[in-house]
Order: sequence, then C-alpha cells, then structure tokens
Amino acid sequence: MYYCSALTLLAVLWGLAYTHIAPLSNHLIFDVFGFAQNSPTGLSLEFFIYDTVKILLLLAALIYVIAWLRTAMRVEKVREYLSGKRSVVGYFLGALLGAVTPFCSCSSIPLFLGFITARIPIGVSMSFLITSPIINEIAVVVLWGLLGWKFTLSYLVAGMLAGIIGGFVMDGFRAGRWLQPFVLARMESGPAPQLINYIGKLQKPTIRQRHDFAYNEMASIFKRVWKWVVIGVGLGAALHGFVPDNWFAHNLGTGQWWTVPASVLVAIPLYSNVTGIVPIMESLLTKGLPIGTTLAFCMSAVAASLPEIIMLRQIMQIKLQALFIGYLWVMFTLVGWLFNRIGHSLF
Repeated sequence: MYYCSALTLLAVLWGLAYTHIAPLSNHLIFDVFGFAQNSPTGLSLEFFIYDTVKILLLLAALIYVIAWLRTAMRVEKVREYLSGKRSVVGYFLGALLGAVTPFCSCSSIPLFLGFITARIPIGVSMSFLITSPIINEIAVVVLWGLLGWKFTLSYLVAGMLAGIIGGFVMDGFRAGRWLQPFVLARMESGPAPQLINYIGKLQKPTIRQRHDFAYNEMASIFKRVWKWVVIGVGLGAALHGFVPDNWFAHNLGTGQWWTVPASVLVAIPLYSNVTGIVPIMESLLTKGLPIGTTLAFCMSAVAASLPEIIMLRQIMQIKLQALFIGYLWVMFTLVGWLFNRIGHSLF
C-alpha cells in the first residue's frame, strides 16, 4: 500500500512538472532574465531549458514504466508476434505507434531504448524511431489547415513508408548487432535475477520487486546518457535561435537535382519538432522552394537532428548510426525528387 501511494504521488508530481515546463522556461528567460522575446539568445536559452527538462523527464519516466512492464509481460510472445512471418505487420505497427506518439526526434529515444531493452526486434523499433518525429496528430491538423488535404495525405504516406521500409532495411542488415554493448547485455540478460523464480513459477512479483527492478534499470541508463542529452540539446538550441529560416529558401530554391540531397544534408544538423516545422514548410513554399525540396528538408529536420545523433551514439555503434543516417538521406532524397516531379500535377 505504501509503494502504491508513493508511486501515485510521484506520477502526479511528474505530470505537474511536465505540463509546466513550457510556461516556466518562458517566464524564466523572458520575464526573470529579461531577454527580448525575439532575440536569438533568448530563444536559444528558452529552447535549451524546455527541451532538456522535457527529455530528461521523459527518459526517467518511460524507462521506468517499460522496465516495470517487463517484469510482467511475456517478451517471447511479443517477439514471436512481431518477428518472422509477421515482420511486415511489425514494421507497420512500429511505424503506426510512432505516428500516434507526439514526440520529437530526441524525445522518442527513451521509448526506442525501452523497446530495444525489452527485446522488441530492431527493425520494429527502428520503424518507430523513424516515424515518431515525422508524424503526430497535431501536425496533421495544422498541415491540413495550412496546405490542404492532398499535401497532408502525401506527407503521411511518405512518413509511414519511411518507417516501414526502414524497419525492413535494418533487419536486412541485421542492425541489432551494432548496438552498444551495454544495450546488448540488457537484451540478453532477460528478467532481473530476483524475478526469475516468480516468472518461472507464473507468480506475480510484488510491487516492491517491480519497483526495485524498474528503478535500477532507469537509474543505470539515466546515468549513462543524461549528459549527452544536455550536450545535444545545447547544440540544437544554438541552431534553433541563430540560423534564419530564409537562408534555406535563398540557397536551395533553384529546383536543380542536387538541391534535394543538399537540403537533406543541411537539415540534419537542425533540431525541430514536426509541429514547429509546419509553419516553416508554408514559409519555404511561399518563398518559392519546390515542394519536393521542401518536403525532403522538413522531414530530415525533424527525423534526424544533430542532438539526436549525439544521444543515439550512446545506444548505437558508429556502423548502425551510419546506416541510420544514410538510409534517411537516401529515403528523403527519393521523396524529394519524386514530389518535385509530380508535385505540380498533385497540388
């Protein structure tokens, strides 16, 4: 009873903290410290505080919750369902889960790590990681209102296909072998030793045992990656505040073939969520950037950012990171070329 009450109280406090990050960071930077609302420094600092606290809260909560669930769920049954003959279904479900979760590229990493440590197949987990930052329900509504249903549907199809095909590619390369050793060790270790007897006898572990396992899992992973969250978000915040939007339209608006792969490469160091990128899409289109180049640029900006790459380095070896970034570059380039060719007839 004590642990139930304590966990409920912690959940309430976490929810209050999470919902007040944005107004508190805004108040701290612009009211307490007195930065001008549109100043690059103020915008960067607000972005840094908001995203750092948000991602650290998500990291702690999601790893804890998934580790808690691992003490009860039958991982083998989940893996059996998502593997083998049902792999295509698994990729689709991973991409669909990514589409309905409102995470940016960095915020989706804790859940991705939870999937991996729960031994969900790497292809399914990567389908989620690719799709999650590209699509969410808020962005769909905003996209529909600003750019119409045809563009919105095309964006949704492109995002889902990127995730599904990405899962197939990752499994084809057996990408799981390129995870960091500590992640592989957690995948192979199975349940915590203190839980094996309960699971083997089909008995439920106590709340205390579940808490101990989940807390230890969360604390271990959190200690390993928190500093990289701070560094990654710091770089993203600097780019967010000091790189002007009109630079891209001015330099990549010629419509030549090379502007699409160039726009993808230029967008990778940036850091934005899909809701924030929608107004930029509209701005780039009105300034004359071709529709395919705009789509490739914006999808790359939300799906593969420099902060995300830094954080994923703690989970992935360099080979897997290179495959991940290379796949996104090729996929988004093909999407851009396709829409530059057919865009005038569709929109």
